[in-house]
Amino acid sequence: MWALVKTGRGEGLVELQQVPEPRPGPGEVLIEVQAASVCGSDVHIYHDRHPYWPPVVLGHEFAGVVAEVGPGVEDYQPGDRVVSETSTGACGKCFLCRTGNRQICPDKRAPGIGRNGAFARYLVMPAELLHRIPEGLSFEEAAATEPTAVAVHAVAERAAVRPGERVVVLGPGPLGLLCLQVARACGAAWVAVVGTARSAQRRLPAAKNLGGIPIELGREDPVARVAELTGGHGADVVVETSGSPAAVALAPHLARRLGRVCELGVTGRSEVSFPWDVALFKGLDVQFSFSSRHSSWVLALRLLAEGRVRTGPLLDVRVTLGRWREAFEAVESGQAIKALLYPQEV
Repeated sequence: MWALVKTGRGEGLVELQQVPEPRPGPGEVLIEVQAASVCGSDVHIYHDRHPYWPPVVLGHEFAGVVAEVGPGVEDYQPGDRVVSETSTGACGKCFLCRTGNRQICPDKRAPGIGRNGAFARYLVMPAELLHRIPEGLSFEEAAATEPTAVAVHAVAERAAVRPGERVVVLGPGPLGLLCLQVARACGAAWVAVVGTARSAQRRLPAAKNLGGIPIELGREDPVARVAELTGGHGADVVVETSGSPAAVALAPHLARRLGRVCELGVTGRSEVSFPWDVALFKGLDVQFSFSSRHSSWVLALRLLAEGRVRTGPLLDVRVTLGRWREAFEAVESGQAIKALLYPQEV
């Protein structure tokens, strides 16, 4: 079968290759991928700015159909429509795994990063990580369940946005727009979304259409605008999704005293500057959110099924696997919010 493979370490080194079709082992299922979306981390891996273990088939955001079940699998059968958590390789024995946090186990090797992923017609996943796609949710929409779960983990579980709170999201990319929707589903009074001029054509208008308050850097001072919206107090919660060092440094300036800042953007750098004393003297709760838990997926699928989070409006590019460069370039340039690959077609 054709697969999109990161062949080795270094810039680029991504190509379509013929690879053997995988077979499910005990406790595993073979999934025929119906749709797979391009994540920012896929682009980071292309540029050698994200952990990965080559050679590896890329892709971890997907939806598909169970094609075959391995020995011992009883809960799923061929024909089931599924998505899957990404915490493959977790040891299941350490403190983190045993407290429901296998997503951050040191042994974790996610699909598309440490084991073959979804940018191919088939992939194998442990049955214990699967979730059924709710009736009425398309494969294209369900392919973004993974980033939706990441947004749920950050906004609902880590930052714990409460009804009536005022929220600022830094970065109107796919994750930022999903965080906007999750915050609104949590009952936020309003959600402002801050983006650069590059976001003004597509992403900030999308934030407005999804119920957010767009703030364009360069046209407005975000600190002054948030102060205006909050009577000078600042936001209850600031969620940083872009990974931009400038956004990381901006976040504490937007939060109110005793507010919360949640960082989940990947910077691709070993160090970035942070306004320590601003955060200190405000008494901020600064936290980091990584990946997602089982509970994040349960809530994410519920929100998707109820239409309270919509992924369809984010899909600007839909192409076959053979046109993967077009999808990657659209995501990296900001021309597309989200790009979708159809791995069955080359």
